Amino acid sequence: MAQSADAHLQGVTILGSIPNDARKILTKDACAFLAILHRTFNPTRKALLQRRVDRQAALDNGQLLDFLPETKHIRENDAWKGAPPGPRSGRPPRRDHRSYRPQDGCQCPQLRCLDLHGRFRGLLRPYLGEHDQRPGQPVDFKQGGKDYKLRTDRTLPTLIARARGWHLEEKHFTVDGEAMSGSLFDFGLYFFHNAKELVARGAGPYFYLPKMESHLEARLWNDAFNLAQDYVGLPRGTIRGTVLIETITAAFEMDEIIYELRDHSSGLNCGRWDYIFSFIKKFRNHPNFVLPDRSDVTMTVPFMDAYVKLLVKTCHHRGVHAMGGMAAQIPIKNDPAANDKAMESVRADKLREVRAGHDGTWVAHPALAAIASDVFNKHMPTPNQLFVRREEIHITANDLLNTNVPGKITEDGIRKNLNIGLSYMEGWLRGVGCVPINFLMEDAATAEVSRSQLWQWVRHNVSTAEGKKVDKAYSLRLLQEQADALAAKGPKGNKYQLAARYFAGQVTGEDYADFLTSLLYNEISSAGQAAKL
Repeated sequence: MAQSADAHLQGVTILGSIPNDARKILTKDACAFLAILHRTFNPTRKALLQRRVDRQAALDNGQLLDFLPETKHIRENDAWKGAPPGPRSGRPPRRDHRSYRPQDGCQCPQLRCLDLHGRFRGLLRPYLGEHDQRPGQPVDFKQGGKDYKLRTDRTLPTLIARARGWHLEEKHFTVDGEAMSGSLFDFGLYFFHNAKELVARGAGPYFYLPKMESHLEARLWNDAFNLAQDYVGLPRGTIRGTVLIETITAAFEMDEIIYELRDHSSGLNCGRWDYIFSFIKKFRNHPNFVLPDRSDVTMTVPFMDAYVKLLVKTCHHRGVHAMGGMAAQIPIKNDPAANDKAMESVRADKLREVRAGHDGTWVAHPALAAIASDVFNKHMPTPNQLFVRREEIHITANDLLNTNVPGKITEDGIRKNLNIGLSYMEGWLRGVGCVPINFLMEDAATAEVSRSQLWQWVRHNVSTAEGKKVDKAYSLRLLQEQADALAAKGPKGNKYQLAARYFAGQVTGEDYADFLTSLLYNEISSAGQAAKL
């Protein structure tokens, strides 16, 4: 393979130093595989990203979304199904993030590379931990200043890797002068080093696939899966992928997305905050799509309720799992009454999900895993709820776009959005991708909702419930007030003022960056000199 690898490595450059412990990950053979993925699929990826731009232009010009007429035959064909669950890929309640312990009750933790940070060393860290893991051996690592050891006296969890979205690039790894897709970089490294080992353990290479906007983007993932399996000598269908339906455009193509991935499909997942973000983003220029304070946009408002019902119905019709959304609460240690109230809200949310027909769910903190497990074990004694067909449900395009959301726009809501956006961006600028705010775990999705609402409210000249016109000057004044307050309370050397400078361009109803992470990426990541492989 060495000669073949050298041939593929022509034109490959790694910009920045490679830490010594990362050299066992960025091997010549692994980098050659990444180069093959890039050269094979990057032209299609770029064309699909341009398709997103063209679609947004049509929406800005007044077009609304509907189910695709050209794929009607797929939706109406009852014969085809998704793949059966892979080994040890049943869908119990799970939680997010890399720091997991079996004793927490989390059976499917997630290795996440999507939006936690943009630094090259940080992106490599999860691969190093998983690469070093072997059956019967503990894995020690640090996160959040704490030491973790993976206990070996219990069954190891089934790890699911989450790649970055198609829109993100890894500028530290270039092929023929082009930055590589962050999606293919994440997938390629994890798959190349772990796929055969995972199969040998009785599991398999399982992935979460975020941020897709169409079934054609799912087709691209399926093509990459097939090439990868052929390349390393694994049967096609070994990989399983769960797609997060977290864009409004993808909600109109659920059947088609499962169809494109059908031999590799584990099902679909509700991504509630990103979905709300996408809803605002796609229709940000439409005055009829202005939403109230984020706290009023719950899972029971019409367009969110329709989304959940359609997702469960579609998944179970195709024989795959429907995953619920993430409970973002974190424990409140010094206030038992407030903690009890927060945990009860988690219980109610998980009860809503299991009654809707979901087959599993997420939590953001390990302390919530027991609550989710208790609710699902009580109300879902079977391994899944594929028998809950929801055939009585008929969701139309109007249902998915129903903005009859009761609520108000308030100054308190504006300030909360500013705090969330600034806190997330300040953390990301320091290499932290999830920020606890008011005992909720806020991440890129909630930051995106916050800045998109602020942009939308200024753009459409709304007034608050208190009678204040939300214009550019008002938005920027509140932004600076919040930034000053956060900076004063923050530790020395904090980056709230830098975050505010970036955020200022996003809350005036004028410029609108595609994603906050893309907006900030160059601020925290410099490519550096080329490194030797």
